[in-house]
Amino acid sequence: MEESIRREFELTGQRPGSLAPHSLAYLGDVVYELVIRSVIVEKGDTSAKKMNLEAVGLARASAQAKLVLAIRDELTEEEADVFRRGRNANPGTKARHSSMSEYRLATGFEALIGWLYLKGDVDRLLHLIHLGWERSRNET
Repeated sequence: MEESIRREFELTGQRPGSLAPHSLAYLGDVVYELVIRSVIVEKGDTSAKKMNLEAVGLARASAQAKLVLAIRDELTEEEADVFRRGRNANPGTKARHSSMSEYRLATGFEALIGWLYLKGDVDRLLHLIHLGWERSRNET
């Protein structure tokens, strides 16, 4: 889809590695949300309230932190570097419903997702999300 967006809007397609971590995390946040909502809707029609509660549970910083810790050993060296850059970036905002360490881990995760999306490696980002959900669910 990312290539279609570039083509339709005549974008040049910046190299993902040249973007600031907060830009990658900004995009990764919405890509992750789209994955969450797609999975929830496919699981079956239910009320919007129930779907939203499930989405919020998966999207909160604490859940993302748990997910990324569960897949950390699966990351390539390049992916780990993108994650670290996102995690270590100055957040510019305060975490509201999570600890600062969870917030930073979640920001690193979102930067990684944004980077994979811009690289066009949607299969890899979906694999990491799915693996993270499976592993973090089994840890509880």
